[in-house]
Amino acid sequence: MSLQNTLKALSDPIRREILNLLKGGRLSAGEITGHFSVTGAAISRHLSLLREADLIRDTREGKFIFYELNASVLEEIMLWITDLKGANDHAEEE
Repeated sequence: MSLQNTLKALSDPIRREILNLLKGGRLSAGEITGHFSVTGAAISRHLSLLREADLIRDTREGKFIFYELNASVLEEIMLWITDLKGANDHAEEE
């Protein structure tokens, strides 16, 4: 996991909303696109960036591609942020 790629992927509001949608379970690309007023090509690019950042996983079933959240990467980010915050808390105590 590249932290830079992950943070870049999380920086866009559409990509964050896609992650929120996937909290409820896996969805097809068409189902995801239906939630937005942008083109399917734009959503495809967002999905590609999320996949490159390892924030989502995809599975092909016939002619459909289903996407699901990869929570392990989010957990790693949360641990990093918690650790970083802990370092700052310790510096304030001194």
